[in-house]
Amino acid sequence: QVQLVESGGGSVQAGGSLRLACAASGYTYSTNCISWFRQAPGKEREGVAAIYTGGGATYYADSVKGRFTISQDNAKNTVYLQLNSLKPEDTAMYYCAAKKVVGSWSDPQLFGSWGQGTQVTVSS
Repeated sequence: QVQLVESGGGSVQAGGSLRLACAASGYTYSTNCISWFRQAPGKEREGVAAIYTGGGATYYADSVKGRFTISQDNAKNTVYLQLNSLKPEDTAMYYCAAKKVVGSWSDPQLFGSWGQGTQVTVSS
């Protein structure tokens, strides 16, 4: 049973930073894709960034390139998402999700394991 636990959300002003963490357990960490998604009220869930835990390849949505950085600590089975230069439009519930390395990193329908989410609120 895959378990994912997010932490690190909060409220910041525009231009600020946050670091989210996704602690993973219950499966072979090194052979998976872990993605961060976000969902704002009334909007669809969108892929933000992903990392392939085996080789370390990373992927980003255009809206966050240059501002967000995804990384991992293999010893802790934890994936991080560093959020810099935050904008009010980044306000959303952020979720991490895991799947095998097959298919798109940003299609939420391909992910069967999800964390509970952590709220990020950016004020102007």
